[in-house]
Amino acid sequence: QVQLVESGGGLVQAGDSLRLSCAASGRTFSRYAMGWFRQAPGKEREFVAGISRSDGSTYYADSVKGRFTISRDNAKGTVYLQMNSLKPEDTAVYYCAATIYMSARVTTSSVAYWGQGTQVTVSS
Repeated sequence: QVQLVESGGGLVQAGDSLRLSCAASGRTFSRYAMGWFRQAPGKEREFVAGISRSDGSTYYADSVKGRFTISRDNAKGTVYLQMNSLKPEDTAVYYCAATIYMSARVTTSSVAYWGQGTQVTVSS
């Protein structure tokens, strides 16, 4: 069992930056590939970024490539999402996710554990 707790969301202006954190309980954090997803009102949950469990390789949605960076600290059991040059269309609830698969290409169907979500609102 893994519990994920996100933090770092908030209200910012377009062009600003935010860093989301996701702290995982338990001692098996390094066994999971990790991902960030987001869900805007009236839309389906979508993949944002993922990081593998082994070599730290990363994968991003086209909409955030070059602006967002995912990283992990296995010693702290934490995964981060650095979000720069935020846009109003980035407004959503952001969810942390863990999967037993190795790849950074985390899919919704492969997720074993979800966090509770943190709201990010970007004003224009």
